[in-house]
Amino acid sequence: MRTVFRRIFAVVLLAAGLAACTDPDSGTGKVGIILPDTKTSARWATADIKYLEAAFDAAGVPVDVQNAQGDKTQFQTIADGMISSGVKVLMIVNLDSGTGKAVLDKARSAGIATIDYDRLTLDGNADHYVSFDNVRVGQLLGQGLVGCLATSGDAHPVIAELNGAPTDNNATLFAQGYNSVLDPRYADGTFVRGPQQNVHDWDNNQAATIFEQMLTAHHGIRGVLAANDGLANAAIQVLKRYKLNGHVPVTGQDATVQGLQNILAGDQCMTVYKPVKEEADAASSLAIALAKGQPPAAPREILLMPRAITRNTVKDVIADGYVTSAQLCTDEFRQACAAAGIAR
Repeated sequence: MRTVFRRIFAVVLLAAGLAACTDPDSGTGKVGIILPDTKTSARWATADIKYLEAAFDAAGVPVDVQNAQGDKTQFQTIADGMISSGVKVLMIVNLDSGTGKAVLDKARSAGIATIDYDRLTLDGNADHYVSFDNVRVGQLLGQGLVGCLATSGDAHPVIAELNGAPTDNNATLFAQGYNSVLDPRYADGTFVRGPQQNVHDWDNNQAATIFEQMLTAHHGIRGVLAANDGLANAAIQVLKRYKLNGHVPVTGQDATVQGLQNILAGDQCMTVYKPVKEEADAASSLAIALAKGQPPAAPREILLMPRAITRNTVKDVIADGYVTSAQLCTDEFRQACAAAGIAR
């Protein structure tokens, strides 16, 4: 699968590179991009905007990147402004499928090419969809928890699940993936199904409240399937208050600085790293070709491969340039970094 994607990705990049060499005044249109918020994951405030803007700048294609800050009304207002300004391509990360579909429908009516970025808009029928294999993300979460519990010595551990926002199709796909790993273990009694709850809007404060209620009602919780690093950290803060951090394995996703630090400290057992630069480059290459009126050399759907990260492989995320050792190895984590072979 990875080999197939890399071949496709190389062709897309080649097409974008050729397009970038054309006269910038030869009919190139502007690209509008709407990111969802800066709260649910650190990536929306740091990684995506950096990689996307760099790709468009390098290609000489004008781009307008805005963030809806979790507000559906603001999301629609930004989209209306971009559509009326005459963008040739609109790329969105929806807040929910209903709002996303309304925006995509307006763009299509205006003759604008559309790209779903990271999150699929159900029934939105965007021209292209660029994301990660989100079922695989979930499988890595489930497999990670299984591996962590295998070394914990707990017999028949009770598992709590902090699922993502029910309005986010990615959360549904993550759950499909990790449940495909955990359900057989619930069925044969290897694990015990504990409390499970969706966290609306991926809200970390809400997740902390939910998890504390879970923990006090189910004292036997010995594993936490948290659908991203923010939810994981919320659970870890609760576990710390009960002096259980490091004793109850917790999963995560996004390879955030906080998540990686929790792994180095021994409070989180793993995360899933999604190389955002690959996703941003693939999406921007599509958008660049569309903005230049060229047929993109890529399929309608591009799904990239995620990677599981444990304490032994945190350095791989640094080597990839997604985070720096200086960001991770603050004074509080200097010793943990040294123990993991990470030099500041």
